[in-house]
Amino acid sequence: MAKIGKRLKALNGAFDREKSYGLEEAIKMVKSNAKAKFDETVEIAMNLGIDPRHADQMVRGVVGLPAGTGKTVRVGVFARGAKAEEAKAAGADVVGADDLAALVQEGKIEFERCIATPDMMGLVGRLGKVLGPRGLMPNPKLGTVTMDVKGAVTAAKAGQVEFRAEKAGIVHAGIGKASFGEDKLLENARAFIDAIQKARPTGAKGTYVKKVSLSSSMGPGVKVDLATLSGAQA
Repeated sequence: MAKIGKRLKALNGAFDREKSYGLEEAIKMVKSNAKAKFDETVEIAMNLGIDPRHADQMVRGVVGLPAGTGKTVRVGVFARGAKAEEAKAAGADVVGADDLAALVQEGKIEFERCIATPDMMGLVGRLGKVLGPRGLMPNPKLGTVTMDVKGAVTAAKAGQVEFRAEKAGIVHAGIGKASFGEDKLLENARAFIDAIQKARPTGAKGTYVKKVSLSSSMGPGVKVDLATLSGAQA
């Protein structure tokens, strides 16, 4: 424990924790402080001026990260017949109908993204208590209930990430790996921030984006100067 304490103390002393930095500089600092023995994920957290308990203040959606996430996403698809074959051809890891539902009921969930064709939602709906708490329930608004199975699977594999505001109004996501070039992380960060700004709910009043910070899996958070984010306080 002492060794970890010294490591974190050294990282915390690498920059001023109270100061806010430009987005590009913050990314550079996060990369330089990602010193774990594995390829750390670079994460973004945005504190929003919303109360997600109100339906008109919920922020939820998906965004495709231009440079990908650096993570292999396992995709499960509920489909039958030609659509099941389409899913397999597109690279889905698990495809099925009643057989897949039975596995899910048993707790054998071998996927991180779940897609379903509309005709399968009667079956999938019965799995809500299992899939819901894990954030895996297919949703038309997220593009995971669709007849375009190929497009949905391809998007999930290419670096599409879902976001949803938590109770405190915080939205967070992984936007790449520490091994990514600064340009790729910057491109992904901007894409994510832009998606959150565009998802501003009708019920949000006053300042929408209150705080933004970046960090790596094991590193300290770096505050981002909102003035460097185009339209962040709009």
